[in-house]
Amino acid sequence: MIYDITARITTSYIPAAGAGRHVVRLEPLSIPGTQRLIAGEVRADPPPDERLDRTDFFGNAVTECAYLAGLDALTFSLRATVERLAQPVTLDLSPPLPRLAAELDERPSLAADAPHHFLAASDRVAPLPAITRYAREVTAGASTTLETVRALGAALHRDMSFDPSATTVETLPIEAFEARHGVCQDFAHVMIAALRGLGVPAAYVSGFLRTLPPPGQERLEGADAMHAWIRAWTGIETGWIEFDPTNDCLAGTDHIVVGYGRDYGDVAPVRGILRLSGRQKGTQAVDVVPRP
Repeated sequence: MIYDITARITTSYIPAAGAGRHVVRLEPLSIPGTQRLIAGEVRADPPPDERLDRTDFFGNAVTECAYLAGLDALTFSLRATVERLAQPVTLDLSPPLPRLAAELDERPSLAADAPHHFLAASDRVAPLPAITRYAREVTAGASTTLETVRALGAALHRDMSFDPSATTVETLPIEAFEARHGVCQDFAHVMIAALRGLGVPAAYVSGFLRTLPPPGQERLEGADAMHAWIRAWTGIETGWIEFDPTNDCLAGTDHIVVGYGRDYGDVAPVRGILRLSGRQKGTQAVDVVPRP
């Protein structure tokens, strides 16, 4: 499936902000055998005084922008064409969960995709006793690590409600878990905390999700969304798999990966530092349009 993707993130400042720097992660990845970036461009409006395009440790595309003067508004936009490939159905060759630690020991690598980076606590996600207890309860009876991941994701989808008004970008995983409400970021953070508590390396995935309008209604421009799901390491044979707890499914051809990280902080679409004395307002619009 080939998609044309546009995204626009705009922030207005009242009064005008002073000088600042921003780090942007919006460009989709190329992942051999899974996803191919055919073309992509990230733009900033107004154009920055300084710009650097690079990749970070985890291989994500990064655009750094610096502004030396004040800003009334700032827009970062993406135009990209991406091919997302369907993945073949494979046998579950993952080990029982108690054997996963031994397989981890057989992988001493510290390369960017090494599972060891995603097992310990990160800045925003740490194993928590209440979440670990819940994870053990809802995965009891799972015979393999992959079954554990899928059982946990299904349970979170069942027990948590999607509620865009319940949390903010700063909400802690334990707060979303106790309230049983949140957005995709919260679902992902809670699932990562649960998996790490069980000894399963888990990463945060930032990306785009193609959405479909209700039956009989036309698709609205800008109605698609940035999305978050998780990536779990399930052993030497099965490796990394991606699961979307918000929608209780393995990530498929409707999921376009932008970046991998230990938690949201590693892959936030826009992060920045500004001299700001007033308030700010942000808007976001995303279109993920399949080519015929």
